[in-house]
Amino acid sequence: MRAVLVVNPKATTTSERSRDVLVRALRSEVDLSVRYTRRRGHAVALAREAAAEGVDLVVTLGGDGTVNEVVNGLMTAEPPTRAGDAPMAERLPALATVPGGSTNVFARAVGLPREWPEATSMILEGLRLGRSRTVGLGLADDRYFTFCAGFGLDAAVIHRVEQARRKGRVSTPSLYLRSIMNQYFLASDRRHPAIVLERPGEPAEAELATVIIQNTAPWTYLGDREVNPNPAASFDLGLDVLALRQLRVASTTRTVTQFLSRQPNPRGRQVLRLHDTAEFTLVSSRPQAFQLDGDYLGEREKVRFTSVPAALRVIC
Repeated sequence: MRAVLVVNPKATTTSERSRDVLVRALRSEVDLSVRYTRRRGHAVALAREAAAEGVDLVVTLGGDGTVNEVVNGLMTAEPPTRAGDAPMAERLPALATVPGGSTNVFARAVGLPREWPEATSMILEGLRLGRSRTVGLGLADDRYFTFCAGFGLDAAVIHRVEQARRKGRVSTPSLYLRSIMNQYFLASDRRHPAIVLERPGEPAEAELATVIIQNTAPWTYLGDREVNPNPAASFDLGLDVLALRQLRVASTTRTVTQFLSRQPNPRGRQVLRLHDTAEFTLVSSRPQAFQLDGDYLGEREKVRFTSVPAALRVIC
């Protein structure tokens, strides 16, 4: 089996020594080539090249941002033609992800342990046993995402966290909590909801304040605690949506508390939830912060979301 390991050398939870251990472990099972990212977006090109070369497996070492870039590279690649009319997921290399970031939502969502040595051991076992699963993806305009997207408040919080990390701050649950509070109370226009959700053949849902989209559950983690706005979201179904109509202090606090409960089921007059949705479009009368897989992508006034079933094989 031919494989490519795409390494983000800035991955926060690994060192050069641990990367060497990982490479030796993988080479015990596969014919491995190692390629390092040099800049943001580089992993997209590396994954495309790997698919074009016809490798069987692409392994990532990094956080969710690295996984997202590799997935986008694979999904937009032109893999060599294989016999028959095989589905795209069978023509593309499989994906394995070694958690090397601060949160690693995708790796944990496909059942891998949080720490990279244990996750590597499980991946090696999966390779020996031929164990994999096919997962669906989300598509936001022309960019794929694996587990979540956000339009509004949560994306603005991620932007704050990224700015803090560029100044040398460490990504911790307390940094996220402070960023949430500062964004909510100091920088959000909470009185004038501006987002409209449009679905084919359905009435539009207007005056929404913020929207969370999930392709699986959980949405994210706060340390070891799962955060679950849409607990029924699944890689095997369409997209799930939770939107808040208002960002009033009382109702927002109640909804966030429901996210964090052991049996989450967010509900209330200010909550809109959609399950297993094939496609929809978000339109805003003013620019909104926008994120995919925890990566801030700037501001948008319109984004079309589509579910892409059975898109990619993952070693798990």
